[in-house]
Formats: sequence, structure tokens, C-alpha cells
Amino acid sequence: MRRPTDRRTILMTAGAAVVAAAAGPAAAQSADIRGAVTFEGGAVIPEGDLEIYLEDLAIEDGAQRRVAKTPVKSDGKAKAIEFALSPPASSSPRLQIVARLERADGWLVARGSTRFEAGSPVSVTLHVVMY
Repeated sequence: MRRPTDRRTILMTAGAAVVAAAAGPAAAQSADIRGAVTFEGGAVIPEGDLEIYLEDLAIEDGAQRRVAKTPVKSDGKAKAIEFALSPPASSSPRLQIVARLERADGWLVARGSTRFEAGSPVSVTLHVVMY
């Protein structure tokens, strides 16, 4: 014999659906900012130390402007290097991702940057630095 559905069962089911709907998008979002760095013209990224960092342009002090960074080693064989950065605690509308490629002796080889927009794919193109 089947039991009739009562008010409490309906409310519990509706509450579970609301919680699942609210948690669904939050659980689907990644905690990290992910992207890729490429070299201009689709060329191979030269060998060196690649530093990728997130800058908050709203901060006046240049030393405190970098809110997250990650170092990556380029072996001189890849056309694209993927990266992940931890997002800052505050979400400023003026964030940009910067990538700097330096040789082992410290000389800057290439630099690139792009504005960060949440929810859109991140791609930074390195451009050769002229001295």
C-alpha cells in the first residue's frame, strides 16, 4: 500500500532542490584562474624562466600590486604553456595577467599581458622585448 505524500515531504524535497540549485554553480566553478601563454606568431616559446602573475591595477603601490604569481620553466620546445593562478580574496574590476620570460642570466626576453575577465578564457601572448 502506498503512503500519501504529506506536506513535510513536499517541503523537504523543495528545500533539497533549492540547496542543490544554489550549490551547483558554485561547485562547478574552478577555484583557480587557468590559461595559456603563447609566443607571437605561433613560434616556440624560448628557453627561460617564465613568471606569470596577476596584477591589481587599482593598487597604487607597485610592490603590492602583484596579488598572485606562479613561476614556470620553459624548455624551449613548447608552443603553449598552461598555467594556474589562485584568485585574490577581493575581486577588483581592474585585474590583468602579466607574463615575463627571462633568460638564465636575468635578461628579459619577452613580455605580454591581458585584462582578466572572470568566466572568459585567459590567453597571454608574449612579445619580444627590444633593448
